[in-house]
Order: sequence, then C-alpha cells, then structure tokens
Amino acid sequence: MIDIEGVKAAVAAVAGKRATVRLEGTRAGIIIDATGLDPQARDALEATVRMAATQPGVTEVRIAVTAERSTRRLIAVASGKGGVGKSTLAANLAIAMSRAGRRVGLVDADIYGPSQPRLMNVEGTRPTAKDKVLDPVPTPYGVPLLSMGQLVEPGKAIAWRGPMAAGALGQLVEADWGVTDTLVLDLPPGTGDVQLTMVQKYRPAGAVIVSTPQDLALIDARRAIDLFEKAGIPIIGLVENMAGYICPHCGEASDPFGNGGAEAAARELGIPFLGRVPLTISIRTASDAGTPPASNPDDMIFMPIAAQVVAWLGKL
Repeated sequence: MIDIEGVKAAVAAVAGKRATVRLEGTRAGIIIDATGLDPQARDALEATVRMAATQPGVTEVRIAVTAERSTRRLIAVASGKGGVGKSTLAANLAIAMSRAGRRVGLVDADIYGPSQPRLMNVEGTRPTAKDKVLDPVPTPYGVPLLSMGQLVEPGKAIAWRGPMAAGALGQLVEADWGVTDTLVLDLPPGTGDVQLTMVQKYRPAGAVIVSTPQDLALIDARRAIDLFEKAGIPIIGLVENMAGYICPHCGEASDPFGNGGAEAAARELGIPFLGRVPLTISIRTASDAGTPPASNPDDMIFMPIAAQVVAWLGKL
C-alpha cells in the first residue's frame, strides 16, 4: 500500500509548488515546472524529485518537465559609422542593465570587427556547443557573451559576404541564452545585410543610437535611425559619445568633436536624448584592460543611461 500523502509531501519538500504528483497504481507521474531555471538547475531538480518520489511501494517514477516560454527582448546598439564608441557603449550598457536587475546577455554582432571579448575580459575563450546550439561564454560581470571574436583565430580577417555574415548572426542570437530576458546586440556600423537580417528576422524591441557630436557622425546616425524607423523598430534614444575632453593635468575642458550636436539632433528628430559619455583617459584605459566602467559601483556615466533603457522596457 502506497502512502500517497507521504509521496506528495516528500516531493513538495524538495520542489515546493513546482511539482504536481499523481499516482496510478504503483506508478508516480510528476509534472515539474522548470520556468526560469537554467539547464543545470533543471536537471538537478528533476533528479532530486525522482529520488524523493521513490517511496516504498512505488515501482516507477515518470517525470515530465515543462516551462513557460520566456519573453526575451532584443536591444540593438547601432551607429551609422564606425569609430564612435558603439561597442564600448554596448558593453557598459549591458553591464549597467544587469546591475539594474535585468538578466542580460551580450551579442557581438559586429561580425567584421569584434571587440567585445577584450572589453568583457574573456579574450582567448571559446564557446561550447550542444546539438549545434552555442552556449554563451560567462564573463566576470554577470553578462554572458557570444562574439565572432571567440570563433575565429585572433588577428585573422573575416572575409565573408553578406549572407554568410547574416547566418553567423543567427547562430549568435539563437544560442542557448537560458534565463536571460534581454539581449544587447552590438551591431556593425552602417545599414547593410547584417542590420537588415537582424531587423527583419529578429525584430528588436528597440534601438539605441550612438553618435559623436560632430556633424559627419550625426549625418550617418540619422541614416541608422531612418533604417530602424522604416522597419518599424522604435528608437529608444540617442547617446552622445566623446562629448567633451577634460585634461587630466590642467583640468581644462575642450570639445574636439564639438558640443551638444547629438542632443540637438535628438530634439530635432523628436527622439529621447539618453545622455553624454565624455572622452576620458579613464574610460579608454579601463576598456582596453577589460574592466568596463559600468562594473564600478561608483559609475555615474552609464548607469543613468541604462536606467532609462530599463524604464523604457518596463513600459512594454
């Protein structure tokens, strides 16, 4: 004679409300809700429940594991041209959003110029794969990463045509991101095949545009904005990078790339202005060393930008 209540109590003790138990004769049928658990935790819970259900008289334990499909938002970080600090902004935005409570992953979709492995201090690491699905590489900042820089030999050029590059982007986005609820996509500059594939196939929730204050950068930033608007992708806002330089020796401020151009452009275009990132030695040296400033508890540059993006996501 099986103690039905005893079996239910034993399973509840290890799984709480995640498990539902039914007995058919001497067989125990159990449904486990694994929503929000990563594969390792899911397997561990299943093994623990199986052991708890193996009570006197139970001849077989059958377990079905279910999980609700998580809603994962994609945030594209884009610019119309290279050299405006888009990758640095993407890395720090991902870290700052993670510190703000989002479960964030980072995709280095800059196929031809991947720099996130260095920025995130995981140079030399390679992702593993299971059933041809990539597993993101953990970073010291709690933000898993996938980058073409982890899949090719260091220093080697990636001489791919558009369809091949777009296919590579698909592998990165469709990896096993587990419980992440937000993917930050560091896009290559311009409005080519990779951007079009991402917009058409993966439909980001929104885009953050990065520009320097100078007129030439803003001309190209407007093109990037136009691409997303034509595709129906909301613009979360515009960030002005390299916004002013303060001499570390004399303290004098100067504006080698101009001042306020991005904020004025955002106002003219009717999109939010998310903030300025100054041109400082400390950001450059920290980035080269793989210690993004947003990982510092005292960061007051990237956290306010991330807070606005998190608030924007919260309204969806």
